[in-house]
Amino acid sequence: MIIVNINGGLGNQMFQYALGRALSIAKGVPLRLDISNFQSHKRHREFELHRVFCCEAPIASLEDLTSVLGGWGVPRIRRAIANLKLSALCQGRLILEPHYHYWAQIHSIPNTAYLQGYWQSEKYFSEIADILREDFKFRQPLSETNAQWAEKITHCNSISLHIRRGDYVLNPTTYKVHSVCDLDYYYRAIEYMTSLIDDPVFFVFSDEIEWAKLNLRVPYPIYYVENNTAQESYNDMRLMSLCRHHIIANSTFSWWGAWLNPFREKIVIAPQQWFRIKRYNTVDLIPDSWLRI
Repeated sequence: MIIVNINGGLGNQMFQYALGRALSIAKGVPLRLDISNFQSHKRHREFELHRVFCCEAPIASLEDLTSVLGGWGVPRIRRAIANLKLSALCQGRLILEPHYHYWAQIHSIPNTAYLQGYWQSEKYFSEIADILREDFKFRQPLSETNAQWAEKITHCNSISLHIRRGDYVLNPTTYKVHSVCDLDYYYRAIEYMTSLIDDPVFFVFSDEIEWAKLNLRVPYPIYYVENNTAQESYNDMRLMSLCRHHIIANSTFSWWGAWLNPFREKIVIAPQQWFRIKRYNTVDLIPDSWLRI
């Protein structure tokens, strides 16, 4: 059995699921999702995979956790072990992500294992991309408003442009880790994109859409998508995935919006700097076919 710890926002959850799905297929063993972090902590994040997507991996029970980690599988004890980097206590079955870039030894882990980390690289799951695109099909039909956006997006040379601010600006802890993409990045990306694309139409997605309206100046047709908020915000990712090309923020949310677009000729532009903290090696975060500027 492979159990993956699920944590963070929707984009992070998708990376964690994708790794677990790839390993469970490669090893021919069942996949379980440990969502105990969401159940035991009061936080603004929620477990969203089953509500948003058609992926069906079961939730790990306490019996599943103890069958893999023994007495160390009790969530509170497991979290303490992970925080103290004492994975050796679990006989090699507790796998803690050793660093941010791709870890090639992932395929050498036992067939029975519990994985904890962010695992943010396509290299962990590129071989099952088609399966994941099926798993990540959106569960609910489009609302009338979003269906109108989808119609507009799919009938032009659409470019999604994502501006992530929110907690990157307001939360002091998050601010220490994540930088905010400045307007210079977006203007460089727009200039580069429009040098390659005829008749571009921009669709702007943001958690601070009013800021985008006030500060972004684009000499091309531009639309601001602002109807998807709170529990419906995942629909921004859905609409991004329908766009032909993408300018993403340093955000896993728009990363997945671009990745879910199956168009082979898509152009995806990502920022050079992903984190404020330079110790994170992001060399494997951006797929080789995407551009960093």
